[in-house]
Amino acid sequence: MINLVKNEWIKLFKRISTYIMLALIVLGTLLFAFLTQWIMNLNSENEIPDWKEVLQADIAFYQEELKNNDSGWYGDWLEAELAISEYRLENNIPPTEFDYSMWTFIDESSGIVNFVGLFVIIIAAGIVAHEYSWGTIKMLLIKPYKRWKILLSKYITVILSLVLMLTLLFASAAAIGAIFFGLGDHSAIHLTYENGKVVEQSLLFHLMRIYLLTSASAILLATMAFMISAAFRASNLAIGLSVFLLLAGPTITGLLSQHFDWVKYTLFANTDLLQYISGGVLIEGMTMEFSLLMLAIHFVIFIAIAFAIFTKRDVSA
Repeated sequence: MINLVKNEWIKLFKRISTYIMLALIVLGTLLFAFLTQWIMNLNSENEIPDWKEVLQADIAFYQEELKNNDSGWYGDWLEAELAISEYRLENNIPPTEFDYSMWTFIDESSGIVNFVGLFVIIIAAGIVAHEYSWGTIKMLLIKPYKRWKILLSKYITVILSLVLMLTLLFASAAAIGAIFFGLGDHSAIHLTYENGKVVEQSLLFHLMRIYLLTSASAILLATMAFMISAAFRASNLAIGLSVFLLLAGPTITGLLSQHFDWVKYTLFANTDLLQYISGGVLIEGMTMEFSLLMLAIHFVIFIAIAFAIFTKRDVSA
């Protein structure tokens, strides 16, 4: 199995497109830094409000809202934000928007994960289909390996490519953020509200968690693209459908969720795991555990279809 994965990894890096994707991740992060710096320079001409006054206004708002919304996810969110805001005032810890630094830039760069997801979808869509289009599938299957091992090695390569790109994005954001915005004074602390009290956590750990949760959509769509590639041998179909769902899926799901509760069982109602951190749950009653279960079910379906068809198909077909 290790040799199979190694061979797939070597084949992946023989393609110039792989290096272009990696370069685009770094370039995209650099352009985002330039854009952020430009916007900050424009805003520097305006008077910057005192962060303590802003927090005091926020606290007054949260307290007023809690009088009428003390239950449900919104009430829980208000309670957490109120406690964290009061903790910041008491311990002289400004919000990140008032102490922009490398850490803030890494956090905001997590939006580029969708960009990474697009590249991984392209890799997943072609890793099996190209074997058919290039006529190398028969040479691959005559090797002394079971078909499921060959397919598994390809899927492991897809996941490894995602890990590589996420690591590159995180490292690029850290390096570029440090150069453009510095390390900051208080930014290495992340505040969270757990069991009725505010807890200080490592911001590095928190940001790594953010990147992992944000990549859920990329993992599931890459798996779906992999399934289509293995089942239908069509990379264009896999890329087209997966990219369409990556871009339009969350919007369509959001619109349907306003009218139908069954939407919570669909894929895109559960790929945004950050909703359980931000507090804006798509449908009342959804939890992190529920979404992870739904994602696991979709994952098993995609993988089962891919392996069932690939291991039984006649190569000459």
